[in-house]
Amino acid sequence: MSKRVFYSTEKTDFLLFLDFDETYFPHECTNKQLVMLRNLEEYLNWLSKTYRVKVGWVTGSSLQQVEQKMKKANLRYLPHFISSNLGTELWQPDQHGDLKTVSEWDSYVLKAGFSHQLVEDLLFELKNTFNIPLHPQTQLGQQKYKMNYYYYITSDAIAEYHLPIIKRLAQNNGIGININRCNPKAGDPEQAFDVDFIPVGTGKKEIVRFMRHFYQVPAEGTLAFGDSGNDVEMLNEVQHGYLLKNATQEARGLYRKITENEYGEGIMEICKKRVEAAESRMI
Repeated sequence: MSKRVFYSTEKTDFLLFLDFDETYFPHECTNKQLVMLRNLEEYLNWLSKTYRVKVGWVTGSSLQQVEQKMKKANLRYLPHFISSNLGTELWQPDQHGDLKTVSEWDSYVLKAGFSHQLVEDLLFELKNTFNIPLHPQTQLGQQKYKMNYYYYITSDAIAEYHLPIIKRLAQNNGIGININRCNPKAGDPEQAFDVDFIPVGTGKKEIVRFMRHFYQVPAEGTLAFGDSGNDVEMLNEVQHGYLLKNATQEARGLYRKITENEYGEGIMEICKKRVEAAESRMI
């Protein structure tokens, strides 16, 4: 991947964490949405230069999927960092726009001791002891540090019984887990939950903590935007976290601060209030 990167200043005053699917990138890609994306890119580039902002995508998608979606929308800019596969991988573009892993994060994740065999053993126990089958998300494929499954809902009552069992077994086996209701707008099936197994101590919330330290940015300089249940921990970890107007019902039930506008327009709406206005008060 070789793209232009948002303007980068030596000092960083604000960190902006953006979920990608259905937050930054609208899957429908209508003409109106593509115009919005152009405006958003130019705005974030200006914001990065003028207010010393670093922008990152924190996404459940793999880097390859992000590249495909960038091509679909003809995105012109890379952010300052990308955390792919649900906050298990961390990438930064070099001066040519080519992405390199962040060695400090790689070392941290390696120490978690995650393995596919641990997850396979957990899946066996779920199916044979508790009669809870999970179905691989074959369209995504399994990643080194993230394994994706669907839990299909047969009834809400049964799901309420099964999901805590899945969480408890993951915890007992030293495996991190994310469970959230699927979003059909992002290509997921109806009536299902995403079940993601990841290393302990990783995820979107942990990426916020790591990048704050990495760039030496205080809590009051952090903002985040998302649209689904797996974004809520990230939103709670920053000073200014918002769901977009197009957020899922599940997310709305978990988090209350919601923008007045959808997608990039919602992001720009809050940045004008929280970054531009905050900087003006400091002058």
